[in-house]
Amino acid sequence: MARAEKVAAVAELTERFQSSSGAVLAEYRGLTVAQMAELRHALGEQATFSVVKNTLTKLAAADAGLAAELDGLLSGPSAIAFVKGDVVEAAKGLRDFARANPALVIKGGVIDGKSMSPAEISKLAELESREVLLAMLAGAMKASMANAAATLNALPVQMARLAGALQAKREGEDGAAGQPAAPNGPAPDDSAPDDPAPNDDAVAVAAAADENQTEE
Repeated sequence: MARAEKVAAVAELTERFQSSSGAVLAEYRGLTVAQMAELRHALGEQATFSVVKNTLTKLAAADAGLAAELDGLLSGPSAIAFVKGDVVEAAKGLRDFARANPALVIKGGVIDGKSMSPAEISKLAELESREVLLAMLAGAMKASMANAAATLNALPVQMARLAGALQAKREGEDGAAGQPAAPNGPAPDDSAPDDPAPNDDAVAVAAAADENQTEE
């Protein structure tokens, strides 16, 4: 390869590293051309899958600031899946294809600037897709907003009930304060006779009548 072609190839790889959300390196030894085409079809718009030269890829990784993250992965026959779409969907596609075609061996990669081991990429493939996660997040936010709205709507009702309870308590206290106090003297004796006792004039009249009857 001419020097100019190498420079152009490194520049292209550098741009792909920088513009992609992730890059997964794999060893493709033993895959047929038809199987490679099948893998590219399986990845769809989520990622592109390209065979690369290790020496040029190392230069591109260094230019992109990913030399440390990809150190040790660029050995043997190498191919890179540059992820353009959902990294979870891309990881699922690579995992499923590797299960059906053991010749594809995932060596690791870098996702959002962080190095990922084969085990971590496999765990990434177990997650829900971006669309599902966004839907779950939207549902959680909608539920939180509904709960907040219900709480705000309930506040006036609760305040009205509290005000009513305070008013009833205040009226009860005012009514108790307005009642006359009980007398301090002894209570009347209910056992006394209902007829009043005769006064002195009545006694004198009765005595005079008795005296007249004696004289007759």
